[in-house]
Amino acid sequence: MPKFKLIVSDTKTGKSQTLEIEDAKAQVMIGRRIGETVDGSTIDMKGKKFQITGGSDKDGFPMRGSIHGGIRIAAILTDGPGFHSGIRGERKRKMVRGDTITEDIYQINMKTLKTQEKKTQTKKSKKTQTKKSKKTQTKKSKDRPGEK
Repeated sequence: MPKFKLIVSDTKTGKSQTLEIEDAKAQVMIGRRIGETVDGSTIDMKGKKFQITGGSDKDGFPMRGSIHGGIRIAAILTDGPGFHSGIRGERKRKMVRGDTITEDIYQINMKTLKTQEKKTQTKKSKKTQTKKSKKTQTKKSKDRPGEK
């Protein structure tokens, strides 16, 4: 049975949230790739859309978008996920995981793309809001001395 730890980050607020999914919910994530969009209803966050940005496997090796499939290989890297060079032009062989989610993946990183906001105002509530705003405008103009 697959089990994943999801790190969902909100790009507007800059905050992230950790979720754990198992069994049928986790089964939906298998076979997805970095860059794909996921509907929030699959992970109990209805009304939102997410994009897979990366992850790591059970041994801590990062997923890399340039390697296709769910394999783990030792690739020669110059930059990006899994390698940070201190010297310009440095290349090194590092272990990284492919861009496809398999059962060996432990953590999946995602970011929020869209959030549906409820817009269920009726005509009556809009009218009352405009009346309230007019009242506050008149109060503000009365509060200012010397203005007419």
